[in-house]
Amino acid sequence: MSWLRRRGLEPYLEANSGLYASPIFRNAARSAIRTYATGKGAADASSMEINDAFPGMVFTDELVRDDVNKISFLLNSPEADLAAARRKFPDLVVGSWGGSGHEPLFGDVSCTGMSKRHAVDVLLAHRGAARRDAVAFGDAAVDIEMLEHCGTRVAMGNGSREVKDAADLVTDDVEADGLAKVFRRLGLNG
Repeated sequence: MSWLRRRGLEPYLEANSGLYASPIFRNAARSAIRTYATGKGAADASSMEINDAFPGMVFTDELVRDDVNKISFLLNSPEADLAAARRKFPDLVVGSWGGSGHEPLFGDVSCTGMSKRHAVDVLLAHRGAARRDAVAFGDAAVDIEMLEHCGTRVAMGNGSREVKDAADLVTDDVEADGLAKVFRRLGLNG
C-alpha cells in the first residue's frame, strides 16, 4: 500500500468482506470510472459516481486487511506504472483493465495462481462439471486464458480483436443484449 501511495497510484482492495478504498479514491477515480463506463456503453456515464460502479464500497483509511484477494489501483502513466509494479512485485501477478479500446485505466496485483481460469476450475470442481461443459464470456485480454480453458468461448461484441480471435462465438455488446442473445443461441435460457 505504501509503495502505491508513494507513486500516487490510489488503490482499492477486493477482499472477502467487501471492497475498500480510502476517502480520496471517491474523487480520484471518478474520471477513470466514467471513461470505463463510457467505453462499456453506459448511457449515464458522464454523471456516474464511484458508488454507482462499486455499490457498497467502504471508504476508510484502514486499508491493511487480512482477507484481501486483489489490490487494484488507478494508473497515471499505464506503461510506466505497470512496469514499475512488475519490478517491485516480481512474485505477484500484475495486470490491468480499462475502458473503450481496452486502454489500461486500472492496474491490479494478485497472488500467483489466482486467475479467472483458476476460478473456473474451482467452480467446476464444486459443481462436479467438466471443462468441456463450461461456457466463458469475455471482452478483455485478461479473459483470454479463461476463454481458452473452457469448452465454449464467447467474445462480447465490444471485445478486443485478440479476444474475438480466441472465441468460438462473437455476440453483440452487453448493452445490445449480447448475453441474452448468446444464451438463447446456446440453449442456456433454462
